[in-house]
Amino acid sequence: MVNVTNCLYRVVVLMILQSLVVESAFIYNVLSFGAKPNGATDSTQAFVDAWSAACASNDSTTISVPKGRYLLPSAIKFRGDKCKTLDITFQIDGTLIASSDYRILGQANNWLSFERVTGVSIVGGTLDAKGTALWACKLAASTGCPNGATSLRFTNSKNISINGLTSLNSQMFHIVVNGCQDVYIRGVKVNAAGNSPNTDGIHVQLSRNVAIFNTSIKTGDDCVSIGPGMKDLWVEQISCGPGHGISIGSLAKDLEEEGVQNVTVRNAIFKGTQNGLRIKSWPRPSSGFVQGVQFIDAVMLNVQNPIVIDQKYCPRNINCPAQASGVKISDVLYRNIQGTSGRAVAIKFDCSATNPCSGIRLENVSLTYRNQVVQSHCTNVNGNTSGIVQPNSCL
Repeated sequence: MVNVTNCLYRVVVLMILQSLVVESAFIYNVLSFGAKPNGATDSTQAFVDAWSAACASNDSTTISVPKGRYLLPSAIKFRGDKCKTLDITFQIDGTLIASSDYRILGQANNWLSFERVTGVSIVGGTLDAKGTALWACKLAASTGCPNGATSLRFTNSKNISINGLTSLNSQMFHIVVNGCQDVYIRGVKVNAAGNSPNTDGIHVQLSRNVAIFNTSIKTGDDCVSIGPGMKDLWVEQISCGPGHGISIGSLAKDLEEEGVQNVTVRNAIFKGTQNGLRIKSWPRPSSGFVQGVQFIDAVMLNVQNPIVIDQKYCPRNINCPAQASGVKISDVLYRNIQGTSGRAVAIKFDCSATNPCSGIRLENVSLTYRNQVVQSHCTNVNGNTSGIVQPNSCL
C-alpha cells in the first residue's frame, strides 16, 4: 500500500520550508558583473561570476536578475562542491535566452545545470531555449541534427525549490531532476508545440521526496515523466495538454534498474493528450518494479488513451525486443477518474506474461466515447473494482 501519511508529511514540511521568508545577507546583481539585458550581448561570464561570488559567501545570498533579456548562448554548469552557503536564491525577473542558432547549444546535454548543490531556489523568470529550429530539423528527418539540450537540470542535489518559472521551447526536456532529495516545484509553466519531439515537461528519476504543485504543461512529449529510482513523489493540481500525459517510464531500458514506488497524482486535467495516466515498460528483462501508485481525481477531455499500462512499449515498432517485460507492477489505484476518451478502448492494461500486474484497483471511474459503447482491455492483470466503473471492468 502507498505510505500516504509519510508522503503527505514530507510534502507539508517542504511547503513550510518554502514559505519561510529569509532576507538574504548579500545580493549579487548580475548587472554588476557585466550582464547586459539587451538580448544580444553574451552574459554567460557575468552569471558564472555572480554564482562564484554567491558560493563564497557564508550567509544566505540572492543572485538578482533584473528585467530584460539575457543572452546565454551556451551551456552553463553551476557546481556546489565548494559552496560555503547552503542558501542561494536565483531571483529572476527577466528572460534568459539561448542562441537562435540551435547548433551552438544543441551539442550540449544541458543548458543550465546545477550539480551537487544544496539549498538552491529559483524564483520567477523565463527560460527561452529557442528550440523550434531544432525541432524542424528533427521533424524533417534531416541528417546532422544534434540531440539538443535539456533547459534546466538538477543533479545530485538536495533542498531545491523551483517556484513560478516559465520554460519555453526547450530543445529537449524542459526540467530534469536526477539523483536529488527534497525538491519542491510550484507554479511552473511549460510551453512548447504539440509536435515538438522529446520535450518532456518535468522528468524525475533516481530521486526522493519530490513535490510538484499547480503546474501547467503544454508540450510534445510527456508532461511529467517518472524514471527509475523515483521514490516518494507527490503531483497535485496539474494541467496537461497538448502532450503525452503523465507517464511512469519508460522502464526496463536496463537489466539492472531501480524501482518506482510511492507515487501520488491528484487533481490532474488532461486536454487532448495522447495519454492520460500511463505506466510503460519495454518488453525485455529488468529488475525494475512499480509499486504503490495512486491516481486520484483526474479529468480527461478527449484523451486518446485515458488509462493505460503498456508493458510492450516500443515506439514506432522499430527493433522491438521479442521478450516479456521483467518489470513487476503492483498496488496501483485509479480513483475518481472521469471524462471523455478519444478512442473506444478507454482502459487498457497490457501487462507482462511473466510478471502479471497485480493489485490494480478501479474506483468510481466514468469514461465515455462519442456517445458510443466504451471498452476496456486486459491482458495478464489481476485486480478489483468498486463503485461505478464505466467502461465495464475487464479485471
